[in-house]
Amino acid sequence: MLPAWPGKCILRRASINHIATRMHAPQPFITIVSGVPRSGTSMMMRMLDAGGIRTITDDIRKSDVNNPYGYYEFEPVKQLSKHSAWLADAYGQAVKIIYLLLYQLPADHQYKVIFMTRHLDEVIASQDAMLEGLNQKHGAANNARFSETIRTQLEKLDQWMETQPNFGLRYVKYDDVLSDPQRNVDEIDRFLGGGLDTQAMIKVVDPSLYRQRHAGST
Repeated sequence: MLPAWPGKCILRRASINHIATRMHAPQPFITIVSGVPRSGTSMMMRMLDAGGIRTITDDIRKSDVNNPYGYYEFEPVKQLSKHSAWLADAYGQAVKIIYLLLYQLPADHQYKVIFMTRHLDEVIASQDAMLEGLNQKHGAANNARFSETIRTQLEKLDQWMETQPNFGLRYVKYDDVLSDPQRNVDEIDRFLGGGLDTQAMIKVVDPSLYRQRHAGST
């Protein structure tokens, strides 16, 4: 029986054999994929999906030119502070949660957090490209303030996460995944307890989507 998720929910199944193997012994934690917007969280969710982890999504936000493989979002995440009972049925699965909402995760669950990082210049350039498609644009001054705000928020969040006894935490660099997917996938597999289809995960990494590159990125 599928869990009683709030609203419409899709549990993606990309690697049935690996999912079946993992479901015999459900993982004693919920996998969280987090990061700032445009840091590679959707890519990581797609990799976990391919690797055999069920991903929790409702497909309300459709794929588009900015994320052609989908956003892997789940609307109830936005109401975590009020409604979090669904997390009890999320063990052994993966859900994407924006970085500032990690504070709202209840302390009575166990989490392994894959936190995507990306050079903030690239994040801002990627967000600007999305806004330009909507006939909107940040000015340079706004971008500078935004970058400083994000940096401060991430420093505070890192300090907080390090003190949470129910959090396992692994930072993953977006450009590292693209330049060396094998090493990163192997490390993610170990972090999550093993048993993932690592070759399937590597196959869904699409370097062509790395459109905004910082000068020091590979």
